[in-house]
Amino acid sequence: MLHRSKLLVGAAIVAFSATAAQAKVEGDTIILGSAISLTGKYSTNDEHAKNGYEFAVQKINDAGGVKVGGKSYKLKVVYYDDESTPARGAQLAERLISQDGVQYMLGPYSSGLTKAIAPVTEKYQIPMVEAEGASRSLFTQGYKYLFAVLSTSEQYLASAVDLAAEVAKKQGKDPSSVRVAMAFENDPFSLDVRAGVVADAEKHGMQIVIDDKLPRDLSDMSPTLK
Repeated sequence: MLHRSKLLVGAAIVAFSATAAQAKVEGDTIILGSAISLTGKYSTNDEHAKNGYEFAVQKINDAGGVKVGGKSYKLKVVYYDDESTPARGAQLAERLISQDGVQYMLGPYSSGLTKAIAPVTEKYQIPMVEAEGASRSLFTQGYKYLFAVLSTSEQYLASAVDLAAEVAKKQGKDPSSVRVAMAFENDPFSLDVRAGVVADAEKHGMQIVIDDKLPRDLSDMSPTLK
């Protein structure tokens, strides 16, 4: 997470370095904004995200900050708590941009919250760099101000399917002999991951023998495992 967050903040630097005059600057500090989940169901995930952002900012500042137009600037991130609620995330993105004057955003945790904020940053033409929203539907909307530093959801299990095909070949078998069992939560993000597995399995001619879509609060997977 820390390495990814350094990439994330670094990507934000690249995004604003050409137009620093438009950034919100306080003294010698450029202000970035982020609506993340400090409370609610995603609070643990976004605590890690915030720690990563702060680690990256500290390292960058300790190294002298960023140089734009011959002048060095420190970085600072202003955070608001979206309470793990997409509607609240969108409201706070509006506040950061229209009231606080933030011109560069760092993304929240989860595809759902990123989807809620992306139309706002797009409307105001504010770059948002994110590493926690992987749903491929985020990248089929034609957004021009959304930048990601992660693989999209349909690629998550591609290497696992390819490995199964490779092992089959080493055993003298055709990859099409591999049988695939799938069990995914029945939510948009998980179904995006599932779609990638289906496509990769079809590429190798594998047979999908179980394709279960599980309810969100499932506590017993024994029917699927049997």
